[in-house]
Amino acid sequence: MTPLHHVVSGPADGPPLVLGPSLGTSTAVWERQLPDLARDFRTVAYDLPGHGGTAPLRDAAPGSTTVADLAALVLSLADRLGLGRFHYAGISLGGAVGAHLAAHHPERIASLALVCSSAHFGPPEPWRERAALVRDRGTAALLTSAPARWFCDASLATSAFGRHLLDTLAATDAEGYAACCDALAAYDLRHHLAKITAPTLVVGGSRDEATPLPHARELADGVTRGLLEVLECGHLAAETPEPLVKALRGHMTGARRAP
Repeated sequence: MTPLHHVVSGPADGPPLVLGPSLGTSTAVWERQLPDLARDFRTVAYDLPGHGGTAPLRDAAPGSTTVADLAALVLSLADRLGLGRFHYAGISLGGAVGAHLAAHHPERIASLALVCSSAHFGPPEPWRERAALVRDRGTAALLTSAPARWFCDASLATSAFGRHLLDTLAATDAEGYAACCDALAAYDLRHHLAKITAPTLVVGGSRDEATPLPHARELADGVTRGLLEVLECGHLAAETPEPLVKALRGHMTGARRAP
């Protein structure tokens, strides 16, 4: 099983919080939230296969990778770190991984935050086409379109934060990125949302064109204990660090205090 590269921060005795990234990014997508979250939580930010410091999946045939495969890697990481039950927050594909874990391994998830994510990321054909494009031309073919999809504040693309994310996208392994596209193409959790019983915060971006607000509302309405919060952001809510941290901390603190 491919081990996930990860970064651990915060007090050793803090409640564990696993942070999942979006497609094409890395642990860097959480860098503006980590200093605040790591004051109280034992944070574990991980990279998807082929992204950041994680190697691509071994022997994964095109079209075969699923979100369940990615979730199994996260559980393996949690087991290696001795995390029995943990809070989980994920952006986009990282959120889908968390939703799968909460639906199929509810005993492991103390609370769940789904940030600019979805129970179903649209028809499979566009994801398969993107996977084919990247396998043919590499992730450099996506650099022109990514900023408009990621940020509602266009200036972020030229900031240090934005350039770091775009450099990460450019460096992402083509097969690793394409395999994650395959996972998104096959993903559909809509009929399993009611299985998610962990306290769930859904963060929607008011200007998110990749997963518009109806996706967020479907998640919040479908889970057993869901709450929707809308932020003024594009697909990467990490562009609004203070509001996102405030929402996450309030949600996880409330979940810890609940009976």
